[in-house]
Amino acid sequence: MYGADLTEIHDLIHESRGKDYGAEARELTRRVRRLRPDARSLLDVACGTGAHLRHFARLFDRVAGLELSEPMVRAARGALPDVPVHAGDMRSFALDARFDVVTCMFGSIGYAADEAELHAALAAFARHLNPGGVVAVDPWWFPENYLDGHVSADVTTVAGRTVARISHSARDGAACRMDVHYVVADARAGARHFTETHRISLFTRASYETAFRAAGLSVEYVPGPHAGRGLFLGAAP
Repeated sequence: MYGADLTEIHDLIHESRGKDYGAEARELTRRVRRLRPDARSLLDVACGTGAHLRHFARLFDRVAGLELSEPMVRAARGALPDVPVHAGDMRSFALDARFDVVTCMFGSIGYAADEAELHAALAAFARHLNPGGVVAVDPWWFPENYLDGHVSADVTTVAGRTVARISHSARDGAACRMDVHYVVADARAGARHFTETHRISLFTRASYETAFRAAGLSVEYVPGPHAGRGLFLGAAP
């Protein structure tokens, strides 16, 4: 999951599909500061290559990232040499720092395998908040709006390199299994193919809200953002 091959092309393929990391970071910051106007520090959990984090770094005085995939940790550190990027698991991490905001973007919370792990992740987020801090979670799809059997295909060419991505996603119990095939080609190296498989939990809205409250956070669901997945906002006392 999220190995070196995918890390190399991750941002390129998603930006070519229309993902605007900067706009998402600015909109989330706007919503967070409605709850915590003086928010100055942010931790981005499951930060990947740092694509959101580089924009958050312009919006907050102090930012940091946390990521499980070692290739993505290296990529984020290379892209953001002045930002601490920690290797760690969102379900169990323990940093010697607290933040006004903790974010988890791009549906990454769905990598919690079950509700116990979802609760563990939200509890870890809450432990890293300053008093009155805010947790913002971009969820994966709810069971009722997940498209079972969905197939997606994209091809993009940038700076002489062409990347093709084809994915198939199917229901797998309380989760979905997404098989993704990539072909990357350029004039020097030729073409290569690799695959990634992801199992992502389909938690209900009620499950998310229960996990927020169990972590001692208030919870509000905002429908619409993030390709329709919405956004959860939780505030600490």
